[in-house]
Amino acid sequence: MLTFVASIALLLAGYFVYAKVVERIFGIDDEQKTPAYTNNDGFDYMPMSWWKASLIQLLNIAGLGPIFGAILGALYGPIAFIWIVVGSIFAGAVHDYFSGMLSLRHNGAQYPTLVGKYLGKHAKTIINILSIGLMILVAAAFTAGPAQLMAEVTPLGFLASLLIIFAYFLIATVLPVNKIIGKVYPIFGAVLIFMAVAIGIGLFFFENPVPNLTINSLHPDNLPVWPLLMVTISCGAISGFHSTQSPILARTLKKESEGRKVFYGAMIAEGVIALIWAAAGMAFFGSTGGLQEALAAGGPAGVVNEISTTTLGTLGGILAVLGVIILPITTGDTALRSSRMMLADLLKQVSKKELKGNWAKIGLVFPVAIPTFLLTQMDYSFLWRYVGWSNQVVATVMLWTAAMYLLQHKKFHWIASVPALFMTGVVSTYIFYAPEGFGLAYSTSMIIGSVIWLAVAVWFVVQILKHKGMLSKQVIARKAS
Repeated sequence: MLTFVASIALLLAGYFVYAKVVERIFGIDDEQKTPAYTNNDGFDYMPMSWWKASLIQLLNIAGLGPIFGAILGALYGPIAFIWIVVGSIFAGAVHDYFSGMLSLRHNGAQYPTLVGKYLGKHAKTIINILSIGLMILVAAAFTAGPAQLMAEVTPLGFLASLLIIFAYFLIATVLPVNKIIGKVYPIFGAVLIFMAVAIGIGLFFFENPVPNLTINSLHPDNLPVWPLLMVTISCGAISGFHSTQSPILARTLKKESEGRKVFYGAMIAEGVIALIWAAAGMAFFGSTGGLQEALAAGGPAGVVNEISTTTLGTLGGILAVLGVIILPITTGDTALRSSRMMLADLLKQVSKKELKGNWAKIGLVFPVAIPTFLLTQMDYSFLWRYVGWSNQVVATVMLWTAAMYLLQHKKFHWIASVPALFMTGVVSTYIFYAPEGFGLAYSTSMIIGSVIWLAVAVWFVVQILKHKGMLSKQVIARKAS
């Protein structure tokens, strides 16, 4: 239990200390007008209070990610706490802050546009396609799961449940951001927090205490921590999906100083939620072996339902069902909303013309909604496996984008480049080792991953030397003049 309490304290300290360091390095300017005012269109761009934006951001980036991912990560034992704390403070929250603040600084630009500006035109094209694909996969995965549960607990069939969810998607995605998202989502965000706090208090009354720290993997199948844990927990420590959601709220901030609360703060809150559910998964079933048996019997949704019902009674059961149905749906519709925005940017890049009018924007919903609907007919577990790796690749590219921004502006780039290097190692090794990847031997995957990591590291060293050379030329030119 001591490890759990200390982990919560460290996350909070990360927000109150390290977040200010990141903010100072970025350099905010509250005198500069934000896109919410300069681009106010009554649709995507409009001012919103920071507390409401924070709750919406938390719901958009979280959903069931920090619950399901943390429960699966709990199979590795208390070492999962280390990754949630370190990952959230130094990687995930930095990633979210820069994806939001760079969007705000660039007129509310979407993630692929930011990548193009700092990593090049070709990177932008590739990441645009990858990001839209990720959004469709996320929306499909976060639709199929709730529809399956709705089919189990209501008289509705799976297809009828899907149609109801998609009808809601179309309404929520095409309405101005202050209609459904701005009014209802803060309430759902509060439900997410309430569930986590209630379970967190319940942890102190479990029959089995939360285990204290050990650096050894306790996974029943003896799976290696590196790099599987970093992809398994995903949203609870760092997630590329967040970089596609942050621009939605970047278009609503009233001033730049709100970014620390909305972007960095929401990720820390998600880390706390992940810690609570990871701890609950470890303690409630007595061992990682017991947790694995529960997952085999009912999946993550069944585990959430059992923990919630036992800990909170009837109220817990109701909240669990609502959470497992509503939270992923809210993530799915914002995924479609951001994919609509990215598709608009992609079409603008190709045609050199900007779509004007809300009806043109609404029409872009269908090219992403139709493949999403078709993918929901596939096996849910198959979908989810491919979300994990593509999600972390997107996160890695966003960190490199932030590192290049800081490097180009002669700022302390290490706050982004170090976690970028770390995540490069994760995704480079994972794809060769994982069953959904190449399925190679662990030692072989480590060697290939190391070679890719070294190549990327050399590339970044070259970028550093280039910018130092440019800086030296500027200094010599100034002295000569």
